[in-house]
Amino acid sequence: MTKPNTELPFMIAGPIIRRLQPDALVLWMVTREPLEARLSLYREDQLLAEVDCAPYLHSVKVGSSAYIHLLNYRPESSLPENCWLSYDLHCQVEGEEQNLKTLLPHLLYNDEERPGFVLKTQIDQVLHGSCRKPHYPSEDALLRVDEVLAESASELSERPALLMMSGDQIYADDVAGPMLSAIHQTIDLLGLAPELIAGATVPNSAQLYQSAHCYYEREELLPHTKANQALQDRFFGGARKPIFTADTAHNHLITLSEVLAMYFLVWSPQLWNRIHLSINDVAEKYADRYLEEQREIEGFAKNLGQVQRALAHIPVYMIFDDHDVTDDWNLTRGWEEAAYSHPFSRSIIGNALIGYWLCQGWGNAPEYFPQEWAGMLEHSNDPTQDEQRNELIDQVLDFEQWSYSLPTTPKLVVLDTRTKRWWSESSQAKPSGLMDWEALSELQQDLMGEESVLLVSPAPMFGMKLVETVQRIFTYAGHALTVDAENWMAHAGSANVLLNIFRHPKTPQNFVILSGDVHYSFTYDIKIRFRKNSPDIWQITCSGLKNEFPHRLLRLFDRLNRWLYGSRSPLNWFTKRRRMQIRSRIPEGMPDQRVLNSSGVGHVRLNQLGEPVEITVLKAGGGQVAFPPRKGELS
Repeated sequence: MTKPNTELPFMIAGPIIRRLQPDALVLWMVTREPLEARLSLYREDQLLAEVDCAPYLHSVKVGSSAYIHLLNYRPESSLPENCWLSYDLHCQVEGEEQNLKTLLPHLLYNDEERPGFVLKTQIDQVLHGSCRKPHYPSEDALLRVDEVLAESASELSERPALLMMSGDQIYADDVAGPMLSAIHQTIDLLGLAPELIAGATVPNSAQLYQSAHCYYEREELLPHTKANQALQDRFFGGARKPIFTADTAHNHLITLSEVLAMYFLVWSPQLWNRIHLSINDVAEKYADRYLEEQREIEGFAKNLGQVQRALAHIPVYMIFDDHDVTDDWNLTRGWEEAAYSHPFSRSIIGNALIGYWLCQGWGNAPEYFPQEWAGMLEHSNDPTQDEQRNELIDQVLDFEQWSYSLPTTPKLVVLDTRTKRWWSESSQAKPSGLMDWEALSELQQDLMGEESVLLVSPAPMFGMKLVETVQRIFTYAGHALTVDAENWMAHAGSANVLLNIFRHPKTPQNFVILSGDVHYSFTYDIKIRFRKNSPDIWQITCSGLKNEFPHRLLRLFDRLNRWLYGSRSPLNWFTKRRRMQIRSRIPEGMPDQRVLNSSGVGHVRLNQLGEPVEITVLKAGGGQVAFPPRKGELS
C-alpha cells in the first residue's frame, strides 16, 4: 500500500460516541493516517481530564489512507452524570495540532467550542429506529435526531439518554447503482485493501470492479452450474415476494472494502464532494433506474453533515439484523447449509460480519472482541494471505458474544437474534427460532432480579398476528424464504421458552421491548391472562429510519388484522400467544389504524419505574405521531 493521500480530509468518518458509562467513554472514528492525539474532557468550561490517546487507542489499517480507530477511554474517577460534558481531540495533522472545531466545523451546534454529551445511567428518554436504506424515497429520520439534540441543548432534562439503532444500519444486499459507484470511488480514494474471491467467476476484487456484470448483474458472477442454483437464488434472486417486497440483490456487496466504504459513506459527508456519479458507469438498459436512484442518493448525501453532528453528541448503540449482512440471513437450516458450504457465499457473509464488527459491534462492548482480530485483518489485507483471511472469517462466523447489556436503570439488554438460531428438527425449510434454548436461558439469567428492563429485539417479539399467520401458511407450503417468515412465534421451541420467560415470577415486572425490522410502527400493551400479578409488557416498534412498507398492502393487512384478530375473535386461541392479552394502541389522529407507515425515529419517555409514559414517532418529513394508552380491544 502507498502512503496516505494528504489531499483527503484527515477525519474520514466520526467521531461517533459509542459506549458511555461513568467508567468509560468510547469513540469510533476513521482517519486517513495513524492517529496521534490528545483527548480533553470538560464539565461546562472546566477541564476534567486531558490524556494522550495512545494507551486507550485500538486501530486497524484497512487501506493506504484509511485507519479505523476505537478510543476506549477509562477515566481515573467516574464521569459526572446529568450535566453537560464536552470533549475534544487535538490531532497531529501534517506537523500541526488541530482540534475538532478546525477539522470539522459543521460538527458543532450554535456557539459550541467542542461536541458534548450528557451521561445518564437512569434512562429517562431513548431514541430508537432501524432500517435506513439510502435510496428509499423518503427523508432520513436521523435528521430528526439532530433536531432533538439541537433543541435540547439548553434543557438537559429533555436530552435523550441514548440512540438505539436496532438493525439494518446498512443494506449490504440492496445497494443502489449510484451508491455502488460511490463505494468504488471511495475504495480508490482511500486505497482500501484488495481481496481474492474464492468460488466466483472473477478471481479477485480488481476484476470484480471492472467486470461488465459489476452493476445490477452480480448474480452472473456466480459459477454457472446446477449445484450453485440454490446459492444464486439465496443471494441474487431479486424476485418479487407476494407479501413483503424483496430487496433487490443485484448489487450485493461482496468484498470487505465495499462493506467498509458503505459504512463511511452513510455516516459522514467527508468524501461525497470527491464523488462524481455518472450514468456511464452502467449499461444503457439500466440508465433510467440509475438516474432515479441517483436523485435519492444525492438527496441523502447532502444532509450527512447533520447526521455526523448528531452521532457525535449522543451515545449510539447498535445491533445487526439481516440486511447488515444479507437478506434472510440464517432464516432456515437449509439456508445456512447452502450459504456456509460454498466459499463465495461464506466470504460474502464473513466480509459483512467483519465490517459489522469494525464499524458497529466493536463500540458496543469493546472488551468482548479478541485483540488478535485487528492483527489478523491487517495481515489479510495482503491478497496473498488467503489462509489468514479465511481464519479470520471462521473466527468471526463462530463468535458468540454479539449481544450485550448496559448496567443502566432500567437495564438495557440488546439481543443477537441472528447467529444463535434454534433449528427446526422436522424440516430444513422451516424457519429457525430467533434464539436457541441456550441463548434464551442466558437471557433469562440476565433478567433475574431486575425490576425493569429495556429489551432490544431487532424483530418484534409480539408482531401483527395476520402477518405471522400468512408467514405460517407459506411455511407449511415450503416457502418460508418467500415471505421472510422469521418472527418469534414461527418456531414452537423458541416461542414457548420466550413466553415462559415473561411468565417467570423472578423476571422483571416491567418489560419495554424496542424493535424495528418490519418497516412500520406500532405499540402493544401486553398482560398475561389469568394471572393477578402479571408483568407489564410494552412492545414498541419503530421502523424504518428511511424505509416504509408498501402503503396499500399495509392498509389491507391492518384492516384484516383488526377484523380477524379482534378482542372477541376465536382465532386468537389458535395462536401461540393465546395466554397473553394484547391491546394495540391507536396512532393519534388515526382512529381507523393501528400502525403508522412512515419513515421516522421512535422517542420513548420512561418514568423512574421504567414504564413508558410517552411513546411517539418523529416522522422523517416533520411532525410526530403519538401512541397514547387506551382501554379495550384485548385479544
